[in-house]
Amino acid sequence: MDIRELAVPGSFEVTPRQFPDDRGVFLEYYRFDRLEEAVGHPLDLRQANTSVSRRGTVRGIHFADVPPSQAKYVTCTRGAVLDFVVDIRVGSPTFGAWDSVRLDDVDRRAIYVAEGLGHCFVALEDDATVSYLCSATYAPGREHGVNPLCKTIGLDFGLPEEELLLSPKDTEALGLLKARDAGILPDYEECLAFYAELDGAGGPR
Repeated sequence: MDIRELAVPGSFEVTPRQFPDDRGVFLEYYRFDRLEEAVGHPLDLRQANTSVSRRGTVRGIHFADVPPSQAKYVTCTRGAVLDFVVDIRVGSPTFGAWDSVRLDDVDRRAIYVAEGLGHCFVALEDDATVSYLCSATYAPGREHGVNPLCKTIGLDFGLPEEELLLSPKDTEALGLLKARDAGILPDYEECLAFYAELDGAGGPR
């Protein structure tokens, strides 16, 4: 598999090598050792989730308190989504920046989202099925969101806004700057210290 870092530090696109034959196709969509080489530490798998979404459904921008937050390894096993990672770490040189990867059942790419980053996707097809490997279990009191339609961030969903389907929770979430002012966003330096702890290197990556 090929792994490359995205425009938001701490996030990676993973492109697997596929082996088709007359029976179908085989691939490794996750390798803990290859991911560890890129990230600096292995994904400590604690929970796996699946969502199925109608076309136009937007899920996110979601994140959790650091530590332990929740790193995610995300792939689309059916249909297609446009997956986003957003730098919401206050004090980060790339605060407010985002990058996106199309995840689908053709190229079968995955995306890794480090602790403290925001994650979001929009379903491009009906019944788009997304699977997440997570480094921590769901903890409602530590989970937060930023409004995915926040103009400061400016995510490009590639669909008309009137076609987008959001949950009430996501619709009511604060924009990036208001979330920063409310003190709910992760702190960049605290994230670096946590990454260093996970890396076992004694310092920021």
